[in-house]
Amino acid sequence: MSAITMRDLTKVYPNGVRALDALDLEIADGEFFALLGPSGCGKTTLLRTIAGLEVASGGSVRIGERTVTDLPPGKRDVAMVFQDYALFPHMTVQENIAYPLRIKKVDRRGRAEKAAETADELGLSALLQRRPGQLSGGQQQRVALARAMACHPQVFLLDEPLSNLDARLRLEARTFLKRLQRELGVTTVFVTHDQAEALALADRIAVMEGGRIRQVGTPTEVFRRPANTFVAGFIGSTPMNLVDAEV
Repeated sequence: MSAITMRDLTKVYPNGVRALDALDLEIADGEFFALLGPSGCGKTTLLRTIAGLEVASGGSVRIGERTVTDLPPGKRDVAMVFQDYALFPHMTVQENIAYPLRIKKVDRRGRAEKAAETADELGLSALLQRRPGQLSGGQQQRVALARAMACHPQVFLLDEPLSNLDARLRLEARTFLKRLQRELGVTTVFVTHDQAEALALADRIAVMEGGRIRQVGTPTEVFRRPANTFVAGFIGSTPMNLVDAEV
């Protein structure tokens, strides 16, 4: 089981900015869950706090049966794909994919076999000896996903991984990402400010504003029945019309 449970999760930076304000959220085992909201709403901070890259100021985070609030990132059994992919430029594709296994002290032969197997699943077998600078944006994205997959984590954390792709590749990548997540069945948390991506990919969406969650629901629920005026004004390619009135 790799459900994620957050209770009263708070993050306050030293300058006094409250990036997360006592959040309560549950993400089901195997769910594709999107964090959606405008820039500065706290969605990336929430993702990084789940990963352990940010230290919570208060509250708790559970992954499966374990409370991981005070654990370092390496002990949480999560894998993160960053917006800029964060591939090592001096390493080959094979070495990049195998790097998490190297950290876990898997032997050289085991690393090579697992890297080759994962690369084959993502159509990267012909690129294993290339370096990131020799790859297209779409190929780099797949290498970043392969590196995350190689160590079979409990949770995937994706921080706007499609934002650097052109429009055509983004559409292709959405289909690929959704299929991959379904096949692996791994709990996935996906950060985006692109509502079309969230509506197309997610099983459920949390819409965030100012460090708080304004609504959680399926794409249909959030789109058709917004919980408040913020969600109504944010969701939709042309936002919902709002009219001042007296009741």
